[in-house]
This record gives sequence, C-alpha cells and structure tokens, in this order.
Amino acid sequence: MFTLKKFTNSQLLIEDLVANIVRDLKHAISQKGHASIAVSGGKTPIPLFILLSQQDIEWNNIYVTLVDDRWVDDTNDASNEKLVMTYLLQNKAKFANFVGLKNSCDNPFDGAEITDKILATKIPLPLDVLILGMGDDGHTASLFPGAANLMAGLDMNSGRKVIGMKPLTAPLDRITLTLPTILDSKNIYLHLMGQTKMDVLEQAEKGNNVNEMPIRAIIHQDKVNVIGFWSVD
Repeated sequence: MFTLKKFTNSQLLIEDLVANIVRDLKHAISQKGHASIAVSGGKTPIPLFILLSQQDIEWNNIYVTLVDDRWVDDTNDASNEKLVMTYLLQNKAKFANFVGLKNSCDNPFDGAEITDKILATKIPLPLDVLILGMGDDGHTASLFPGAANLMAGLDMNSGRKVIGMKPLTAPLDRITLTLPTILDSKNIYLHLMGQTKMDVLEQAEKGNNVNEMPIRAIIHQDKVNVIGFWSVD
C-alpha cells in the first residue's frame, strides 16, 4: 500500500522524514539491540543525510548500506558510497557500521554473488528502514526501464539480495537491491522533490507496466506499506 505526504517546502519534509527514520531506528534498537538502514544516492538526499547525521541515536548499533550503487571506485564522484561517506557518515553518525555494495570484481554481474553473501553476514536483515528515490524515467533503486536484468531484479522468488544492472537510460553499470529485498524491509520511504517527480509519480500510478516504469512495482504492491514524502521545492 502506498500513501503520499505532501509538504510546502523541502525543509519541512526533511525534518518529518528524519523524525520517522529516527523513531524506526530507535524502535529496532530497543527490540533487538541493533538496527539497519539502506539509503539511496543522488542530490535529493544530501540535506536529509546532513540532518540525520546529527541525530542523537546509538549509531554504533546501526548498520548502514546502500539501496544501489554505480560500479565505480569509492573515490569516484559517481559513487553513492562516496556520497554517503561525505554527507551521512559524519558528525554523530560516523560511529555507524557501513557496508557497501561494490567489491573488487570487474563488473556487478560477476560481483553480485559476493555482495549477496556480504550483506547476508554483515547487515542485519530484513532492513528496518529503506529510503528510495525515483528517476524521471520511473526507475527506483537501480531497477531501470527495459534493462535486460530488470525482470530478474523484480522476481519476488529469485532468492537474490542484489543483482547487476545495465541501464538503457543512464550511464555506468550498477548493482542494486532486488525487489524482494526492498519489499522485505520494515519501513520504506520514497523521497521525492519537485513538480517533475510528481508528474512522473502520477503517470506511474495510472499504469501497471513495471517494465516501462519499475517504480510501479513499489507503489502498486500490497506486501508492505510505503510512505512517499514529496515537496514542491
């Protein structure tokens, strides 16, 4: 089930979203002694990361990973790992336990099996919090429209935690959490900004073709509640 919260500006959105994330992480820690969160890259979550990094929670008991990443070194500006290291794993959050998706294999298709095993042993699953974004083409995570591996990434019975992806609508090979891994998460938030993203979301809501717009696999499912956070700027 998908619900959408609308905000008049991005600061109000970020403050509310951070409050939700902190609540979820604290609850998980109180129940299990630890919590896990997966975050997305791009420019949209940077202010979110900065505010979240300043929150007074037991970061040493929190495990952080990525929803997806480009198959580049962590020194590359295109790396989501670099983004998270720069903006999230700072301040109080520097004590969090980070596990990236990229490994030493030449490509994500060969590297996915290794990353799958790393996540299984180093990240407490299912994830307590997962934050998604959405591209103007309707992709989410690195589940891209028309990609050769898309249907495998959306297969709820694949048994895979991650999969390699070669986008048709963006550069660089990627590695991404699969749909079953995403939907197994306890709290899922979709972070959107701007009128263009609202237009894309409305288009996605009107159809069912997930190959055309993979975000539909998130907003049209009934396995878990997904809350969208949108602001006009």
